Amino acid sequence: MSEQLPPSAFTASGEEVITRSIDIASTVSAQRPDSSSVNEFYEVERTAEIILKGDYKRVALQFPDELLRDAVSVYRLLKRIVGNGHDVYVLADTSYGNCCVDEVAAQHVDADLMVHYGHACMSKTSRLPVVYIFGRKPIDVEDCVQELSKLLTSVPDAGEMTTKSVLVRHDVGYAYRVAEVVGQLRDKTGLSILYHEVPTWVEPAPALPPLTPDNEAKTSTSSDSDSRNDEAPTSIIYIGEESLTLTNLLMTHSSSRVYSYNPITKSSRVESERTNRLLMRRFTAVQKARDADVFGILVGTLGVASYLPLISHLRKILAKAQKKSYTISVGKLNPAKLGNFMEIECFVLAACPENSVIESKEFYRPIVTPYELEVALQAEGTWSGRYVLDFGRLLAEYGSGNKTSNEEEDPDPDQPTFSLVTGKYRHARRFGAPETSDDGDTSPNAVVLRNQDGAMTVLQESAAALYLQTRSFRGLEARVGEDAPSILEQGRSGIARGYMDDHPTIDESDT
Repeated sequence: MSEQLPPSAFTASGEEVITRSIDIASTVSAQRPDSSSVNEFYEVERTAEIILKGDYKRVALQFPDELLRDAVSVYRLLKRIVGNGHDVYVLADTSYGNCCVDEVAAQHVDADLMVHYGHACMSKTSRLPVVYIFGRKPIDVEDCVQELSKLLTSVPDAGEMTTKSVLVRHDVGYAYRVAEVVGQLRDKTGLSILYHEVPTWVEPAPALPPLTPDNEAKTSTSSDSDSRNDEAPTSIIYIGEESLTLTNLLMTHSSSRVYSYNPITKSSRVESERTNRLLMRRFTAVQKARDADVFGILVGTLGVASYLPLISHLRKILAKAQKKSYTISVGKLNPAKLGNFMEIECFVLAACPENSVIESKEFYRPIVTPYELEVALQAEGTWSGRYVLDFGRLLAEYGSGNKTSNEEEDPDPDQPTFSLVTGKYRHARRFGAPETSDDGDTSPNAVVLRNQDGAMTVLQESAAALYLQTRSFRGLEARVGEDAPSILEQGRSGIARGYMDDHPTIDESDT
């Protein structure tokens, strides 16, 4: 009996794709416990009361992947209460991240209210009011208070903390029990603990006006009002698992000591020790952005308020720095999508705070945040370790452009710059310069094209065309006028299993 050869990678039948089982990685705490009812976990009665009180006619329900199994049950319970006068739609696949409110998908059904289930980044929306249903992740309040009290009293500067405030931040899934934790911590430690309740109903935020010197101070004051209390405390307590929320908290509060309590493992620890390591990784991305001349602005959200003014601001500062920029909307990011834009040397992601920091090594080009781009366009040594992820604060501080160093004319545009990434000097390519020089020569970034009639065309400031000129393979040759035209023939019709012009099979028994 001959040995059966393994199927080739190019001739596989595809059966293993259909029969393969896929394990969906999901945290246990994000799922609904079996002991909790659907009505209680998803707060169906509260949601129905808001729908009836506001007389919302078209309601969109947004579920994350790990909670999608309960979508039908929630839909039936809501319809039973609100009746036929209110249409309810379930949004399964989100356009970007599960934490963001998907206003784009809601507009497809012309919804006037959004109900968001599961983990949320709490970014302000721009079009629809939102009802947040965070769920109820299990937490042992007594153990949490005991672990945090032990950790706060064991630190070296515990005596100084009695005169200063401590801020409590948490995963939104524990919002229903955090107030109880804060009350017991105050009684047991005697510390001044600050806590801001997470809202469960959010109105759409008004669009930011164009920033001018007149309204810049007002915008800066209003945008910093929400975060002023977060910057004052010297210590922060985070309740939740290790996630992007904790990582962003460490980077945006690098001068504060951060403690965390994990309700799943029931353990607490000091998180501030890895803050410098996180910032150094981002500092490396900033240095790579300094060496880039062609940028791609990635639209990572369409629901966060003020994302359009931010994209316009990014285009403006890149043009002022004589950098080439392209605006790209690719939905959820992956290396294959961004690999199609090899002429782009660095990407800038405009997304919600929890999806802005991308540190995957699978991408071919570095991906930076808008604030990191601001730092990269400034002079060397201007970054003090401060980190900003909020769109409103970023626009308020840098929107007028008076804090960037590229407004002044460079006395010597041909002066090389030293790259900390390669350790060599480099000459930056400048886009947006005058098309012709004094002696009539074309710009060095221009590409001269010749068509089939012999006429020449100068294509100015095209980074994609310049990159194409450096490639060895530039596509199939047109060969216009060199080959004789082919005769038109009738094409095939039918399906791949059997086309209409295929020869009939011959039965071997008939021969």
